[in-house]
Amino acid sequence: MKENSSQNKRQQQAKVIRVFRNLHRKAGALLFAVFFVVAITGLLLGWKKNSNGLIQAKSVTGTSTDLKEWLSIDSLHRNACRYLHDSVGAGLSLDLDRIDIRQDKGIVKFVFAENYVGLNLDGATGNLLQIEQRRSDFIENLHDGSILDKLFGTRHEQFKLIFTSITGLALLLFTVTGFWLWYGPKRMRKGVRQDKSGKKVNNDGKSLE
Repeated sequence: MKENSSQNKRQQQAKVIRVFRNLHRKAGALLFAVFFVVAITGLLLGWKKNSNGLIQAKSVTGTSTDLKEWLSIDSLHRNACRYLHDSVGAGLSLDLDRIDIRQDKGIVKFVFAENYVGLNLDGATGNLLQIEQRRSDFIENLHDGSILDKLFGTRHEQFKLIFTSITGLALLLFTVTGFWLWYGPKRMRKGVRQDKSGKKVNNDGKSLE
């Protein structure tokens, strides 16, 4: 009875391993392109500050870090909109994605919603210091799937939510199945040893062959 119980247990363990192997293989095949994009974009984002300006533009500095000497945000915004149409493109939308105030550098960054363009203005004078092509933002949108929200104009980042949920759950699946594919065979072999004649026996010394 114990021998049959041990064999049944090993068969069940082998069945679980086969199921996990199939899940691991099929999920990997289905999501290959997704994980390839996530891996490449994640690598690029990790290196953006060390890309010598290729991914993220090098920082510039303004004339003053004293906020009392700065122009109002409204004045700086008007300047940024004028510079955008004069120096980048007359037909570009003036919709903003965000405004970054960098007091330590004396600048204000106006990042516009279209074409991944950012303008860095001197906080004190309002002069244009730098036009950024925000490649890192584009890569980040690819990385988290929000590029689809931009393309289709969704308002609540539905595509980003779906994309991150799928990739997160898939990584969790790969972690669990990958661990079991490594640990499962070890667990099965743990209860099996060989006697002096080379026959496989369980820990009670009974033959499994």
